[in-house]
Amino acid sequence: MSNELEPVRQLNQYKPAPSDESLRPHIEKYWRQNMSDIQMLALLKKHHINLAEYGLGIRTFRKIRERLGFVRTRKQGHTVESIRPHIIKLRVTYPKAGGREMVNLLKFEERILVSRPVVMQYFHLYEAHQVRERRRGHFRRKRFWAAGANDLWAMDQHDKWKYKFGLALHSGIDPFLGLIHWMNIWWNNSNPRLILKYYLDVIERLGFMPLVMQSDPGNENTAVANGHTLIRHHQDPNLRGKLQHRWMREKKNVTSEITWSQMRRRFTPGFENLLDVGIHEGWYDPHILLEALVFRWVFIPWLQAELDAYQHRINNTRKRHDRNKILPNGVPMHMFEYPEDYAILDFKIKVDPAAISMVRKLYAPPTLQIFELVPPDFNILISGFYSNIGSPSVDRESCWDIYLLLLSKFRELDQIHDVDLSADEKWGYTLTQAADEYKGEVELLPGLQELRGGDGVVGEDGVYYMGGVNGGNGLDDGHQAQLNAMINDVEPDVGGNDIEGDDELFAWFSDEESPEDFNNADMW
Repeated sequence: MSNELEPVRQLNQYKPAPSDESLRPHIEKYWRQNMSDIQMLALLKKHHINLAEYGLGIRTFRKIRERLGFVRTRKQGHTVESIRPHIIKLRVTYPKAGGREMVNLLKFEERILVSRPVVMQYFHLYEAHQVRERRRGHFRRKRFWAAGANDLWAMDQHDKWKYKFGLALHSGIDPFLGLIHWMNIWWNNSNPRLILKYYLDVIERLGFMPLVMQSDPGNENTAVANGHTLIRHHQDPNLRGKLQHRWMREKKNVTSEITWSQMRRRFTPGFENLLDVGIHEGWYDPHILLEALVFRWVFIPWLQAELDAYQHRINNTRKRHDRNKILPNGVPMHMFEYPEDYAILDFKIKVDPAAISMVRKLYAPPTLQIFELVPPDFNILISGFYSNIGSPSVDRESCWDIYLLLLSKFRELDQIHDVDLSADEKWGYTLTQAADEYKGEVELLPGLQELRGGDGVVGEDGVYYMGGVNGGNGLDDGHQAQLNAMINDVEPDVGGNDIEGDDELFAWFSDEESPEDFNNADMW
């Protein structure tokens, strides 16, 4: 009888909570991804806490979160006036950021949470003219689909800064997830060996690769086509004779183009204004060797760090739902890390490090000059000068001052030792290799058949498959059964993101950015 009166021991009763510091990186990640407390707690228990040893309830979790400084929007209590200095600061770098983007910038860069209505109040009060001026571009409409995560990665170059500033950009994305795998800046983006290095660095870090790669036709992409294909053949002999790369012909590599279009709106304007200062003041000409080398040494590492921060922000921000696309609707990085939580098929291929080394040695050995930021002997000189001026940190306030100081050091050296007479002979190759005419030729592997499907096989509904599942044929009955089982098993609202679409969760991508209401102030 006495046993019946004993209280039932709850699952977490008497178990200690994990330490605050052990939870900090995970809470910070999910906090930045706008997860609710209930969602964060569920994810911590599922992926990060040993429940046999520790317990954690919602009240204790909230206390830990607040102790760590991750306070919710309401408790931060920001107003139009309290966010004003932060937005003024961000406007210098992001002059065209809209309401949704500004909320994310405040969160990621200023570490403050503020509701969108407060931001919109600020816009209407202080920036009404910019609300009216926003316009959007459009692309011709056609659709293609992918079957899941790591079915295909798309890559593309971006030349808007190449001829004006000598800065060349390149990106690689998983369009199914909306995840940016790399977004790199260098003094060249047309050398196929450099582009292959970008790709190899990512799959070496991740430990896996997609089924197929996708790009525009062009010599700059042949090394990736060859390298990716050779690694796939090395690990699966049944694929031999087939090219594991898709060519998007007639300028249809639109998923990458949209990535650049978004970057042009969100990231580029503030930095472009800053770079223009050096051109307009006559401080910098990308065709003058010494100025080009000093500029590369100062600006490229700093701009790469800024791009890394932009990539991190995009990858950890939930995309706006588009009714015209059938896509899982979640935070890209969370879908990438836990695809099963969203009933997403994951087609990643574990990669053999020896195969990566083989391809790197064949096409992109690390001794190539294309991988040098500046020539080694120039780097020794400029590093010494930089140390002499106190090694100041490079940011948007100091970058041109540091550039001019270092340039003056070289000019002083030239007056003493006549350095300029030998500079062209020693370092002139850096300008030659930056030119479009210098391709670093890599021939496409001969005798390989292209995958089935692709943009040459368009269905009656205007959709074509660009992935690599079943040799390019797409999902079979086995995949569909697996997908249906995952959909039945997945918990509703995992991570705060619903799955959008029907029972077939492959993705359709449009080559038209979805039209938006120009009168909606939140969209400018």
